[in-house]
Amino acid sequence: MNRYTLVYDPQTSAISFAKKQIADAVNRLGGSIEEKWDDPFSHKPKAKQDGTIRIILTTKDSAWVKKLGTENPYVQPMLERADMHESQAYAVHMERDGDRSDWWIIGGDAVGAMYGGLDLADTLLAERHLRKFASGIRTPHIPYRGIKFNLSLDARTPSYSDNSDSAQKNLIHTWDMNFWREFLDEMARHRFNVLTLWNLHPFPSLVKVPEYPEIALDDVMQTKAPIYASTRGLRMSTPETRSQLVTIKKMTIDEKIAFWREVMQYAKDRGIEVYWFIWNIFTYGTEGNRYGIDDRQDNERTIDYFRASVRALFLTYPLLAGIGITAGENMQQPGQVSDSEWLWRAYGKAIQDVKKLQPDRPIRLIQRAHWASLKEIESYFKDLPCTLDYSYKYSQAHMYSAERPPFIELDGFLDEMPPERKTWLTVRNDDYYYFRWGDPSFARQYILNMPPSDRLVGFYMGADGYIWGKDYILRNEQKPRQLILRKMEYSLSIWGKLAYNPLLSDDHFRRLLAARFPEAPSVALYEAWASASRIFPLVTTFHWQGNVYDFQWYPEACFSLPRKAKGFHTVNHFIEDGPMPESGLMSIPEYCDRVLNRQPLNGITPYQVAADVEAYAEKTLSLLSDMPEPRDEELISILADLECMAWIGLYYAEKIRGAIELCFYRKTGEMKRRQQAIAHLKKAAEHWRTYADKTMSRYVPQRLNRQGYEPVDLKKLQDEVDRDIQRVDEVWD
Repeated sequence: MNRYTLVYDPQTSAISFAKKQIADAVNRLGGSIEEKWDDPFSHKPKAKQDGTIRIILTTKDSAWVKKLGTENPYVQPMLERADMHESQAYAVHMERDGDRSDWWIIGGDAVGAMYGGLDLADTLLAERHLRKFASGIRTPHIPYRGIKFNLSLDARTPSYSDNSDSAQKNLIHTWDMNFWREFLDEMARHRFNVLTLWNLHPFPSLVKVPEYPEIALDDVMQTKAPIYASTRGLRMSTPETRSQLVTIKKMTIDEKIAFWREVMQYAKDRGIEVYWFIWNIFTYGTEGNRYGIDDRQDNERTIDYFRASVRALFLTYPLLAGIGITAGENMQQPGQVSDSEWLWRAYGKAIQDVKKLQPDRPIRLIQRAHWASLKEIESYFKDLPCTLDYSYKYSQAHMYSAERPPFIELDGFLDEMPPERKTWLTVRNDDYYYFRWGDPSFARQYILNMPPSDRLVGFYMGADGYIWGKDYILRNEQKPRQLILRKMEYSLSIWGKLAYNPLLSDDHFRRLLAARFPEAPSVALYEAWASASRIFPLVTTFHWQGNVYDFQWYPEACFSLPRKAKGFHTVNHFIEDGPMPESGLMSIPEYCDRVLNRQPLNGITPYQVAADVEAYAEKTLSLLSDMPEPRDEELISILADLECMAWIGLYYAEKIRGAIELCFYRKTGEMKRRQQAIAHLKKAAEHWRTYADKTMSRYVPQRLNRQGYEPVDLKKLQDEVDRDIQRVDEVWD
């Protein structure tokens, strides 16, 4: 193993973070590394044959690089290139002298240097050498790569997801700096640079508003009462929940402000911008106020309170990058103030106030575009003195469906958006709450299919129904609890790194798996993971229901919100619900009609969908069966997840076949079709029993946001699964 010397500037937090990742990579490979932070020209090794590899982490404006540029004629032109002046860019320059080599990682800024160091560490782990770490300049393919985090601050200022077990368990971690250090480190390691924090009405837990001094909340409180929320964020805080409050942490509002300033500083040190996203109009945390604040859209006092609160938010947090808003929940109220007028007066004018006081401060306002008129927004916000972006729900609530979601094109959204504007993509993962996804080829294609750079700012990915805090669903309790981002490490790595550089090969990720889990055959592990991860995207694309929100479809349980949606999705629903538009998949009724009428089949048939889902599942199980028994606890858990994903894949394959035969039977009355439908649904029920047993032996049932008030229990759903067999002979209207 080579000897390494790492030269870096310890004054820069981002570079120091990358330094640690490089040192960890060298140590994992059994090498030795010496760290220095003085002038690299003062301790250049003299012996050409000593084999030393020096890594120099710095930025283009440093004295070290200026000296390098005067000595080397190839360096200065590289530094003068336009792309080296982009944020997050970095250059690699290698100099060899005998067996000794110098690897210069030169960031366009400190964050670029950090990313260069992280990429070098990944290359070391994947390749065990640096020969493939080619000289040249790297810039991000998508400049903003974010996490969406519904964040409960307090029972009195809830998030949209507070009526879930994961939110309630994680409330205490919201106010733990150690949690945020680990969380932000994980984001940075995987090249995410935006953290969006979503709350229905965060101001009382975050700021003191001079005009409304009695609103600010001391302490952190949790309710012992059940939270019965609607799908629109109503009834999240009620007299019942407020009558059963308990204090879980003593904090003054000043201590809370100091806390979030520290979080934002730590984020900045990792190259991460922080945004607060707010639904409207909610006034949680102001109940019983003497100011006349309520959620009526034409209440002038409420508008003034919001304006003052937004102004205080920016003035209190100098590192806050921006704010996101929506004309969605609890708006569209009849009255004299329209949605866009309300948003302008509450948020736009507050930003005007801030810019008058801090004219050089960069601020970004992100308008979520659903339920809003872009023309009306443009009319009201024409005098906004900061960047105005839009945001679009790119895959509805299910990023794990089509590689190219059609909705942004079908809606004509980009054509409607003014040419000078750009959009963010909300990329919702309400598909996986238990299991670990991992398929680089899907993510790469999804990223490459995003709108072009002249229309796109970036994306933020996350869930509404499950909190990406710490993992509380394992039956065998971990101490300390594992961070969800750490559990999702492979998935996070795929999305973040490919969004920065989609040219990373599948083999790069396979080699990283080999380095992380040396006891597993890396090709088999990579292929099993990718194959298992292709099941839900195909099933969800096939079984689509118009505007599919998280409460309409939860694929890990074949379930959706009872009453408002369907509850358990029966064989009848699989007949009734067609595929995603523009997917090229045929619905079951269309397929049956074309077969019976001897018409051409103009798409991928439901039988082919079932065959593909089954093939993914069987390939996964076959690869897993040939793997040696692992000892690593994390690997054991990963393989168990993949096995569960395969069993539910087998279930869906047989369910789709049963639905096809049932549709034929209802159209023709052929008893053979009835018998085949029953046979397929019986097999499906057997697969579900195996799936539920294996999943529930490891995970606890959990109450999920907008999936009803009871925990979703896979074993209890067995009765509904079995009833599909009886539904063959029931009349379906």
